[in-house]
Amino acid sequence: MESMAIISSKQPEPDDRQDGEARGDRKRRKPPSEENSMPKNSAPRNLAVPASAMASSVMPKDGDLLQSAARPDEVGKPEESLRPKRLADYIGQKDLKEVLEIAIKAAQKRSETLDHLLLYGPPGLGKTTMALILAEEMQVNCRVTTAPALERPRDIAGLLVGMQTGDILFIDEIHRLPMVTEEILYAAMEDFRLDITIGKGQSAKTRSLDLQRFTLVGATTKVGALTSPLRDRFGLVQRLRFYDLDELTPIVLRTAEILSTAITPEGAAEIARRARGTPRIANRLLRRVRDYVEVKLEGAIITGTIAAEALERFNVDPCGLDWTDRRMLTVMIESFGGRPVGLDTLAAITGEDAQTIEEVYEPYLMQIGYLQRTPRGRIATPAAWKHLGYQPPDNQLVLLGG
Repeated sequence: MESMAIISSKQPEPDDRQDGEARGDRKRRKPPSEENSMPKNSAPRNLAVPASAMASSVMPKDGDLLQSAARPDEVGKPEESLRPKRLADYIGQKDLKEVLEIAIKAAQKRSETLDHLLLYGPPGLGKTTMALILAEEMQVNCRVTTAPALERPRDIAGLLVGMQTGDILFIDEIHRLPMVTEEILYAAMEDFRLDITIGKGQSAKTRSLDLQRFTLVGATTKVGALTSPLRDRFGLVQRLRFYDLDELTPIVLRTAEILSTAITPEGAAEIARRARGTPRIANRLLRRVRDYVEVKLEGAIITGTIAAEALERFNVDPCGLDWTDRRMLTVMIESFGGRPVGLDTLAAITGEDAQTIEEVYEPYLMQIGYLQRTPRGRIATPAAWKHLGYQPPDNQLVLLGG
């Protein structure tokens, strides 16, 4: 399309020198098909992220910790700047850390690569952070990508061919891999071999390329959506659980230190209590409280009282429920008197999408015991009634099967 615009009759006639340069540019310029094609021995530039390079942009040096945090223009993405760099700095997930520490030391002792690792659990618990930490511990590079970005075979082929010995390939949301890409991974994970089909029809030939031994780290929120052949090729399958209050409070304190925000242990505990057991949410709430304090209280120290006041302004109650959570429970209590409510009915009344209710709001409400699914529909539990200031009816236990 660009070359058509250059030779259009609407353009002024160039002189001989300009015309020669234009022809030379068109001659030297590669066709779009060649520009978009990827050499076999190179990985996509936007997907390769060396762990050491990312770590340098993620975490400042110890001596410059507070100064770097005080200059947002010198820090990378806010979420990346809060990631721990070493396994010892990773707070929480005690069982997972013990398993991975054993795997790392065993691999280093035998001078081998780590076994393939599958991490699953709710979003925001630190799956990507753990992959970057593994690369730092093993002193190798980490290439980061997502499954939807690997639509064509050449996308994954370029990544695999570019891997060096011991490198880590991290694929987020791995359950969304296209089938053709997943099948390429089978031989790559098991035999470190890349099978390439050249040509079509009867003239098609299959060539095999030997790959360097690498480690695939997959992350997913839906481990059941993975096919058995892919899931069985992971040597380690580990689940990340929700964080306790005692684990989230140090995370808030550490984030506040990086962000140069004055906070008391009580203020950190108040934020952690409303974070739904998720570090990502805890860090997000801390930023909102910091904004509130800077604007309304002229940079006062964040105490428990101030944190509670700020989060109430943002419609986050002491149990971590937001406006939509309370709206759902209130509709179930006031409009249906505690009787079972169908998902489609609940979606129509609240104005939320049924899938959003089922995948975003219901899991946490069920986890804290405020919602229960029955064959006849959803029911708000007596704990939800009391939390919202209602007196549960006498027949509530009967409805719940008690």
